Amino acid sequence: MKASELFALPASLQVFAAHFPAEVGPWEWLKQIGAALKAASFSATSRALPPGVHVEGAVVIDPSVKLPPHATIIGPAWIGAGTEIRPGAYIRGNVIVGANCVLGNSCEFKNCLLMDGVQVPHFSYVGDSVLGNGAHLGAGVILSNLRLDQQAISVRLPEGVVDTGLRKFGAILGDKAEVGCNAVLQPGTILGKRALVMPTVAFAGYLPAETIARVRVAVTTMPRRD
Repeated sequence: MKASELFALPASLQVFAAHFPAEVGPWEWLKQIGAALKAASFSATSRALPPGVHVEGAVVIDPSVKLPPHATIIGPAWIGAGTEIRPGAYIRGNVIVGANCVLGNSCEFKNCLLMDGVQVPHFSYVGDSVLGNGAHLGAGVILSNLRLDQQAISVRLPEGVVDTGLRKFGAILGDKAEVGCNAVLQPGTILGKRALVMPTVAFAGYLPAETIARVRVAVTTMPRRD
């Protein structure tokens, strides 16, 4: 699998293009987020911030970003044009955000790349993950990034099992993939373009493009009472 099968780096993030080649496995992009931020030549934001917005380290916030009354942003981080940060958002290092995204209330973001138009509006965790253009997480979605045994994470693809070499790896979502409210994506999950995980589902593995993961309901017949 190549990154180009899931998404293309948008124009808003071309300053980082050298670190995110289209022909490598998409999990390789996770390894480059910190390096891309370190290599980029930019100055920390100098715009006036609301009193409750706490910023540490090298952080770029485009002048058009909508800031809330309170949030925490720890660098290095890059927040693109037209993005909205909502109250209580916690951005804690190695975060790249494209244009016109939503970083929602009480959501946490860590070592992740969000491309243009990504929406994470309410109560979610996004760690060690890549979200393609227009991807959307419903309220309460968790991208789990660490196995219970803390071993390296492999991904099972149609062409075989790939050892990513990563101990922390949340999820990779293709362009316009959707995850319903309160779903959990297990470590190393990959969703193809326009793939959909239904609400409350705990999904693991690879979901091909334009397919739906639904919860399986077991039906038990109760004995008849006369």
